Amino acid sequence: MLFSSVVFLFYFLPLVLGLYYILRFSVTLKNMLLLVASLFFYAWGEPRFVLVMLVSIALNYVFALLVDKYRDRRNAAYTVITVMLAANLGMLFVYKYLAFALRIVNESTGFGLSIPHIALPLGISFFTFHAISYVIDVYRGHGSVQKNPFYVALYISFFPQLVAGPILRYNMIADQMINRKESWDKFAVGCCRFIVGLSKKVLLSNSMAIVADHAFSMGGTGDMASSLAWLGAIAYTLQIYFDFSGYSDMAIGLALMFGFKFEENFRYPYISRSITEFWRRWHISLGTWFKEYVYFPLGGSRVSNKDKMIRNLLVVWGLTGIWHGAEWTFVIWGLINFAFIALEKIFNLDKSTRYAPLRHFYAMFVVVIGWVIFRSPDLLQAGNYLGNMFGLYGNGFWSDTTWMFMKEYALFFILGILFSTPLALRMNKWMVDGVRFGKPLELIYPVTIIALFLVCVSYLVKGTYNPFIYFNF
Repeated sequence: MLFSSVVFLFYFLPLVLGLYYILRFSVTLKNMLLLVASLFFYAWGEPRFVLVMLVSIALNYVFALLVDKYRDRRNAAYTVITVMLAANLGMLFVYKYLAFALRIVNESTGFGLSIPHIALPLGISFFTFHAISYVIDVYRGHGSVQKNPFYVALYISFFPQLVAGPILRYNMIADQMINRKESWDKFAVGCCRFIVGLSKKVLLSNSMAIVADHAFSMGGTGDMASSLAWLGAIAYTLQIYFDFSGYSDMAIGLALMFGFKFEENFRYPYISRSITEFWRRWHISLGTWFKEYVYFPLGGSRVSNKDKMIRNLLVVWGLTGIWHGAEWTFVIWGLINFAFIALEKIFNLDKSTRYAPLRHFYAMFVVVIGWVIFRSPDLLQAGNYLGNMFGLYGNGFWSDTTWMFMKEYALFFILGILFSTPLALRMNKWMVDGVRFGKPLELIYPVTIIALFLVCVSYLVKGTYNPFIYFNF
């Protein structure tokens, strides 16, 4: 079930909210409702894979109990952690990477192994990382083990963050599951945040998707005008940002409606002046997860020499690329990020404050090139698309198609670029602060939010193109 769907907006969410606030005086009943609603939410699109998630919940509930029991017996605790990682990553490997691994074996050895078609459970990368972090945090003593399986199930399956994050650590939400307080302010802010995210998704991301999909459908042929290739790359750069940051806004807003507070997942990454800064601002919860559970345990940057630091970065970014998908394009994309981040750390380029415009241009150039590789179905088509961007096939610069898309979608490109900067935050603050000055300024914010919601609904009712990129990961 998509957040940006009529079924969710007008049936599922109102029903769950209505029942939730009827039960607001019993935290146990509220949590039971949220668990049942979360399982139904997941089952709506993936009924057979609910069992996969329930198996994950049950296994990790037991692993956490065992690792808590044997924490003082180092070898026994390490054994539990090893088995836990093997079970979780093994499940993820089978569903997400087995076919890719068999394909590599066939290509490298000529064995001709049969490659099964295995459907990918929605959000498996996210709920697997939630489960792993819970068990490891219990082992580290960063949170108390949960004796009640009901709360472990709610933590892993809570529908706002279930299928595309943000990735929450258990100690961030454990107390909230028992002691949270709902309020009108939280509910109102949550509604507004949800509508802002919905607008990002429906109005900006979906519009950019039309341009990007057209360009990338031609990009592998080697005969597309350079201007169209660049326009498609920029469109995808905006699409993926408003798709994922919009989803994160909706998740944060939904959580607030139920009294939960989630951490921010995006902080205007396209204003970055280095690739290191970009990844401090983009998908913050994923970056934090890899730092806490991979980079720091390897020694991070506080190691005896730069070679080890580079090794640690290589491991993290190799895994980050693979986490996003079972294809060589994701591996290469991860390694490109690794290469630039390693260079920035070696030469302290990420700490420099000089030549800010040039550094911003450099960062965005690398990001756009990276997104082209990320978006392409394979390395051959990625190479062809990049060749079109730089005119390597004698394909010319201009085309009527470029002009058509620029005319049709100019407003969306302009709004997309503007609202990927802190201008959006300043406008939001200005409208909220307008309340201090009385009417009519106090009406600007609610009228704007209501108008955005109605426009989004009109787009959804018309059945406009409505994919979610990160559902694939």
